[in-house]
Amino acid sequence: MMDDRFARFEARREKYKELSDEALKAHFWDLCDQIVAPIVDLARTHTSPSIERSVLLRMGIDSQKAHGVVDRVQQAGLLGKGAGHVLLRLAEKRGSDVREAAEAILVDKDVLVGLFATPPGSQDEEVK
Repeated sequence: MMDDRFARFEARREKYKELSDEALKAHFWDLCDQIVAPIVDLARTHTSPSIERSVLLRMGIDSQKAHGVVDRVQQAGLLGKGAGHVLLRLAEKRGSDVREAAEAILVDKDVLVGLFATPPGSQDEEVK
């Protein structure tokens, strides 16, 4: 059994032996993406308002506001992105903290429109 394991290791080792550091890094990140893809998909399709409220509570948003923010995020069709992610994105866009961003969501439901419209090639483009 150990001989088989060593043989498989050597075969893999030969495959990667000629790759440059950049090619190895690219391959590493490709494998990472493959590994986390099912987890990301599961999180997108298996969140709930209560989970998202819990996230906001841990971000320092009080219970009443967390409920309202999650409702607004859900109405905007962004719950799959995660309410915390939405809140962070809005805070970054406005140059504010998350509490101010939460207040903005509660005051103006249109503040979420176009929040995830990103230029092609940006890092957040991949987070759909």
